Amino acid sequence: MVAQPVDDASPPTTAPTATPPTRFRGAPGRSARLARPLRIAAGVRELDPHLVAELGRRMQSRDELGAALAAAMKRPTGDPRRVTMRQFHTALDHGVDAVPDAAPELRRFFAVVDDVPPWVDWPLLERGARAFRRLGRTRIDVLLALSLIGGYRFGGPADLLVATGGLTGDTAMRRLGETETWGRGVTAPGGMRREGEGFRLTVHVRAMHALVDRAFETNGRWDAARWGLPINQTDLATTLGLFNSTALLGSRALGRIVTREESRAVMHLWKYVGWLMGVDEDWLFDTEREQNVFNYHVLRVQDDVTPAGAALTQALVDGHGALPGWRGRVARAKLLGLLRFFLGVEGLRDLGLPRASAAIVLPGIAVNLVASGLAAPTRAGRRFLERAGDRATERELARWFGERQAEVGHLPA
Repeated sequence: MVAQPVDDASPPTTAPTATPPTRFRGAPGRSARLARPLRIAAGVRELDPHLVAELGRRMQSRDELGAALAAAMKRPTGDPRRVTMRQFHTALDHGVDAVPDAAPELRRFFAVVDDVPPWVDWPLLERGARAFRRLGRTRIDVLLALSLIGGYRFGGPADLLVATGGLTGDTAMRRLGETETWGRGVTAPGGMRREGEGFRLTVHVRAMHALVDRAFETNGRWDAARWGLPINQTDLATTLGLFNSTALLGSRALGRIVTREESRAVMHLWKYVGWLMGVDEDWLFDTEREQNVFNYHVLRVQDDVTPAGAALTQALVDGHGALPGWRGRVARAKLLGLLRFFLGVEGLRDLGLPRASAAIVLPGIAVNLVASGLAAPTRAGRRFLERAGDRATERELARWFGERQAEVGHLPA
């Protein structure tokens, strides 16, 4: 069944029943096999049937606050409850009171995102941002190979990305740079305060997600019975898990030392980011173990790989290989080596990639072990790693953007 078009002035509704989409637990044997390492890492003994059921149900549940804002943005010109892009940007940059006669949907949206939850601990959050920056080049590699491309092994979100055209062809590298731009804003000093770049970009992305969700559900191009709602709560929470505990696990695998205190701080940073993004609050976690248990259940309910995963991956591999001269050859070989290291031979085969050796990754692991082992215990060493991480981010952005302005999912004014 394909989602039917609806009146653009009316808010889209959540699926009338809690019936999970058919992709839910679509490949149980494969999912159990791929999730085995995380089961060991998280110490999971058996599946939680309630959590499994909720993962299926919330594939048909969305960020309702964002959905109401998106519906108001699509009201016809002249409608007093219409929200324009200019009004949204004004409220984002200067506060909703700066918008004359702001629509109720705009006021409700900013009343929520401007109200900092009482559990936010700003000093802890700032320590998490610094710890995340210290992971530097390693973090960038993990987010690309394990978090992003690793997620392409399962149908659903990958198919939505192909449908949007956002990560194929010439746009692949630009979208990668946009994600790094957002991460730079989130982890900048003061970045998640109301006036910070991380706050602004995160709220911006939430509105963008809501508009994408509405566009696909109202144009009849998305099969909600097969995939769930385009931007649903399960996929939102899953994506958050790729930036916190998955990034930490992958960084450790590549030789970076992450202490228990650093882990707690990084998790707190991304908990607030997830809250601003509209992830259901009961799926925001304080510890790596809680998140890894959740991530394990997520893996267990996934579908099989689809052609979308190979298309998205090939675009990124080709984009790395297209760098000038020897840099392109090295970047492509390194990416394939990272994918072999994290996803194994089966992962390369799933994504239509050639066989590759993980040996290219080994020198970097040795360097990470020495660098983080020597530098991390001292204050001066930690500051050195932070500066090195910042330089790695700037080099990455220069690599994909050059002299152009880095943006994150442009919303026209």
